[in-house]
Amino acid sequence: MSSLTLDAADEIVAAALKRAQALGKAVSVAVVDAGGFVVSVRRCDGARPLTPDIARAKAYTAAVMQRPGKMLKKWQESQPVFFAQLSQLPGAALPIMATEGSVTIKKDGEIIGGLGIAGGTADEDQRVADEVLESLGYELEFAAWGVAGTRAGDHGKTRSAEPAGQARSADGPEQARSEDSPEHARNADSPEKARNAENTEKGA
Repeated sequence: MSSLTLDAADEIVAAALKRAQALGKAVSVAVVDAGGFVVSVRRCDGARPLTPDIARAKAYTAAVMQRPGKMLKKWQESQPVFFAQLSQLPGAALPIMATEGSVTIKKDGEIIGGLGIAGGTADEDQRVADEVLESLGYELEFAAWGVAGTRAGDHGKTRSAEPAGQARSADGPEQARSEDSPEHARNADSPEKARNAENTEKGA
């Protein structure tokens, strides 16, 4: 069974601060274990005072919900009351934040913690988290909610993986041309019209 050690957490935090600095962003970084308990938190020079708490909430969300925050956004939008109640549960240490910069830490197929980045834009926080975890060998693929065995983002891949010939026959220009052709128009006529046309030709 994998676990998130202090050394591993500090490595993630240091790499995230370095990556954010390269982007010119002053951020706070938090790493928690699988239960949402803080392992390491750091706020770089110039980061806003509230960013450590935001980073902790993002990391907590990614760990206890077992999905990155951005994967929870549609769920939260469809059930805002439910998500508000989650943050008020007696055992909830921090608010649940379905947003970017909140990434679940997974290794060897096992969820071992959460990473939270706060201080940049939503896209920048997410970019730093994804790039750092990927560079350190952590996994970034998670099953989509309610779809067994389907990874997040695979729905688009399924469509693009269709055989080219099949895709063209379904909605390609060949079909459009054949439907507009005179042959198609004659074939679409009733059998009675076809017989009348044949008799006319014989009479001629």
